[in-house]
Amino acid sequence: MGRKQQRASRSRKPREAKGSETQAALLRQALDWFADGCDFTGVTLHGNVGWRPIQLVALAVLWTWSDRTTLTAGFDDARQLATVMFGTVAVTTYQGLLGAMRAYTDRLLPLVWLRVQMLMEKAGGKHWRIGPWLALAVDGSRVTTPRTLSNEQAFSIPNYGHGRRAQSRSKWKNKKRRSKRISEPVKPQIWLTLVWHMGLKLPWCWRTGPSTASERNHLMELLKTTAFPIKTLFCGDAGFVGYEFWKAILDQGQSFLVRVGANVRLLKNLGTARQHGGLVYLWPNEIARKKQPPVILRLLEFQGPRGKLYLVTNVLSENELSRKQAGELYRLRWGVELQFRTLKQTFRRSKLRSRSSENALVELHWSLVGLSLVQLFAVKEQIQVGSPPAHSSVALALLVVQDAMRNWSRVLNDPKSLVDRFRIATKDEHRRTRSKQARYRPHKKDKPTATQPIIVAATAQQRRDYQALAHAA
Repeated sequence: MGRKQQRASRSRKPREAKGSETQAALLRQALDWFADGCDFTGVTLHGNVGWRPIQLVALAVLWTWSDRTTLTAGFDDARQLATVMFGTVAVTTYQGLLGAMRAYTDRLLPLVWLRVQMLMEKAGGKHWRIGPWLALAVDGSRVTTPRTLSNEQAFSIPNYGHGRRAQSRSKWKNKKRRSKRISEPVKPQIWLTLVWHMGLKLPWCWRTGPSTASERNHLMELLKTTAFPIKTLFCGDAGFVGYEFWKAILDQGQSFLVRVGANVRLLKNLGTARQHGGLVYLWPNEIARKKQPPVILRLLEFQGPRGKLYLVTNVLSENELSRKQAGELYRLRWGVELQFRTLKQTFRRSKLRSRSSENALVELHWSLVGLSLVQLFAVKEQIQVGSPPAHSSVALALLVVQDAMRNWSRVLNDPKSLVDRFRIATKDEHRRTRSKQARYRPHKKDKPTATQPIIVAATAQQRRDYQALAHAA
């Protein structure tokens, strides 16, 4: 080989290696996009701690991303990969990780939420708001844990199957139910109340508790501890009702759109002037006796597939929230149910693996963080190429991340290969001619739909009390 050819061959080699990256390096770039803006300066660590909070967060996220069947094996993968990616690891043992997460999750989680929400706004574009509203769906679901003493004491329903109704089966009208044995204690479950961004199809924040917890109380707690952007609209089903609950949202200067049924009693014609536009009032008698003002609402009626559908909102102006937009928003709320399915089925968290109640909460919290980041990585790249968040496939995006973790040492010639794989992680566009529903399942649920709310005309005394309250204000 001549000298010119040798020089040319030597000059070509660096250029070929320049664009190559391992999958571990590409995965770190994705994590750096999240981690670079995380502000943990307010988190005070124990004096003998040698790691930084972001190192612990990164290790916990890698731990939840692992597809190994045991938690300890998943930690081994995460520890090895964190060492390769960052040159160091926060803790070197599985018990050390759980101990640190038990101690610091309450302080780290709100800051992680804040960073994810900032990235959602930055990457969301036109999907950040629906019209003028930051639309957030709220719903609850239960996640099962192993039946250990610790989990049963923390999460199970006390005295299940031994109450007055369960013991008096002879009085039950249904003969088939009368003949069945008394229910055995159910498995311990964590109640998860999830606030979900309806435009980007991503978790926003959440709250956990025992299986007897109230999703309404969870949201009221989040309203007290979490700052929501202006013009936030909370969308909920028929369980998110009540004077105290709606008043808590109003006190924060936010709005709501909630389905109502016969569990709500509303007043009409409470004001002196003739009122139009479906104006109704929630003013329970005990609230009126305390001289507290009513909640003024707008009632919207829709024809659903199984009957009438009734929604109420505190947005009284048709210009701010039209009837058509309200119906579209409530239909989008259904996506939070799909998010629960994604967590339980696609991400395989239908049953947690931690045998301790404290560890189970840690596992659930950081599983949600890990899942949120996978969805955010994919949605960010897909929005840049014009694909809406509704077309994103969480299953395919998760495969991209887990493949990078399993084959972290593989060298890729294209440094954008991970980005390209996220961009094509979308649902198939095949137009089906048949339903995917199994033939042995009913086409409609047995549960009855919510009926019409109870609407009564205000009495003369109620109108006088309302006028006196208005003049006093």
